[in-house]
Amino acid sequence: MKIVFIGDIVGSPGREMVERYLPRLKKKYSPDVVIANGENAASGRGITKRIFDDLLRSGVDVVTMGNHTWDQKEIYDFIDETDYLIRPANFSDEAPGKGMTSVTKNGVTLSVINLHGRTFLPPHEDPFAKATALIEEAKEISPLVFVDFHAEATSEKIAMGWHLNGLASAVVGTHTHVQTSDSRILPEGGTAYITDVGMTGPYDEILGMKKEDVIYRFQTNLPVRFEVPKNGRAQLNGVFIEVDDKTGQATHIERIMINDDHPFEM
Repeated sequence: MKIVFIGDIVGSPGREMVERYLPRLKKKYSPDVVIANGENAASGRGITKRIFDDLLRSGVDVVTMGNHTWDQKEIYDFIDETDYLIRPANFSDEAPGKGMTSVTKNGVTLSVINLHGRTFLPPHEDPFAKATALIEEAKEISPLVFVDFHAEATSEKIAMGWHLNGLASAVVGTHTHVQTSDSRILPEGGTAYITDVGMTGPYDEILGMKKEDVIYRFQTNLPVRFEVPKNGRAQLNGVFIEVDDKTGQATHIERIMINDDHPFEM
């Protein structure tokens, strides 16, 4: 199975990059499944029903979330109605929605799991224990399992990669919005891993937010409302992963970086 994962979509610039480049990525990589993190898709904070539907229409199969899951209150109205929008599985059992789903393409089923880190972020249930339990459940259906670990600390993400080595087909980190260069297939277990996929949205700002506001916050330590600029250059970051249909082990991982300094190439 071939998988394209698109890193955190930030605001309208990120959505426009998906609409513009996903058809080209599909032509280049011929993915069976496209997954995207959409927790910043609505002006940097959460997701709306219209945006979710637009992402599906653009060719995304599954949308994962993160710490901004509940920022758009309308998500409560539709998250239980779809199989293809998942929130971190280690949120409270009382939270609406679910943390795992599955997609079947060309007779092969891929389970997709979303998890939330606990270091430097609000506390939730143990993501390591939750991951192990969900993968055991997923493997009753198929050996192919993809994990989006939305976490702040690089050490926690790397720990999750090794924890799930040989259990998950792929473990990709999201949330910190800067693509790391450590993509690889972990030895022995065959799990594709990257600490952070990077973001999809404004290119000349700070983590997708207006740089002037972020700099002012660092200089003064005063509260500032961060906003996503609607104009300017944009970027798309992601990964392409190939997985053996029978073993569930990854055979290839390749970073995707599209911006004015790294133009898209077929």
